[in-house]
This record gives sequence, C-alpha cells and structure tokens, in this order.
Amino acid sequence: MNIALRPPAMTREQFLDWVQRQEGPFEFDGTRPVPMSPGTRRHSRILTNIVVALRSRLRAPNLEILVEAGLATAGEAVRYPDVTVAARGAGDDLLIPDTRVAFEVISPSSERTDRLVKLREYRTVASLRRYLIVEQYRAAVTVLERREGENEWRACVRLRGEMLEMPEIGIEIPVEDLYEGVDLPDEPTESAEAE
Repeated sequence: MNIALRPPAMTREQFLDWVQRQEGPFEFDGTRPVPMSPGTRRHSRILTNIVVALRSRLRAPNLEILVEAGLATAGEAVRYPDVTVAARGAGDDLLIPDTRVAFEVISPSSERTDRLVKLREYRTVASLRRYLIVEQYRAAVTVLERREGENEWRACVRLRGEMLEMPEIGIEIPVEDLYEGVDLPDEPTESAEAE
C-alpha cells in the first residue's frame, strides 16, 4: 500500500525567518510552529538560579551560557532549551552549534514534550552530552547523559543534598542551588517534618 506523505507546511529556514517577526516565543516541531507557554514566577526563579549557578562556576573561556538559544534537532525541528552551555560563537547565530548541556524546567503543559519528544530529538544532536530536566514542584533533576563514543543516554535522578556533575563543562552544582528562594509545594516544609 502506498501512502502519500504530506510535505512539511514549513521548512526550518522558513520557520527561522518567520519566528524573527513574531512577538511570542515559538518552537518548531519539524513541520509547524508550536507556541511556547509563558513561564510562572517559580519557573523564572529556577531558570535564574540555573544561570547564576552556571555563571559562578563556569571558567572555560571557550564556553558560554545561553538562555532560550536555538538548537537544531531531529529532522527540521528547532527547540529553545531554557538554558544551554555551548561553544562560544558569533552574536547573530539563530541556531547554536556545539551545544554541550541543555536544561529544561518542566511545567505541567510541557512535561510530555520535555520528557519524551525533546529527549528523542536531543539524542540526534551529536555535541549534546547532558540533558537536565528540572522539576518545578520538588527539588529533583532528571539527568540524562551520553558518554563519549556512545549513542545511548543513561538516566539518573538527583535530589536535594546531591550534586549535579557535569564533567563535559568541568563543573558541579548542588541540586539545592537551583531551588534557592523557590517555594516547592510538593515538598514538606521544615515545620511539617517536625510534627
């Protein structure tokens, strides 16, 4: 049985041209623009903490920290991870080559995409060594890492009191640093633990 595939509604190049003229943020799933949900105050605090934690530790002059920088993934897709660490490059790049580490702060509306779709797409980015999925309601980070010479990802979860090791960029960050000043509704408070 022959099935005719519908051509993409838009190419990656068309998307990159189109998205520069939009007011709201969009990603590209390989065929069409997908609106990105606005972040909450909690999301913004965690995002800020990630950037501060990276900035205070990253000493490699050939690497830079970027917020919502374009990453070309599987097929024609374009994603904008919350935070990335990549090789230093030109100021006008729309897509950032040589991205080493990507962070996504998940929310209920993005959880399926961040855990399943983006993981599958990020596996196709040869330079990407580590993908960190940061929870928004409890201090927990799912760490997916690809070791040198391997194509498969290994997964583990890091909790409060543990370290996020990132040898590919030469730093470690305590999980609790990502949650400084953040109220976490799914974690017991100190007073609730004392009862």
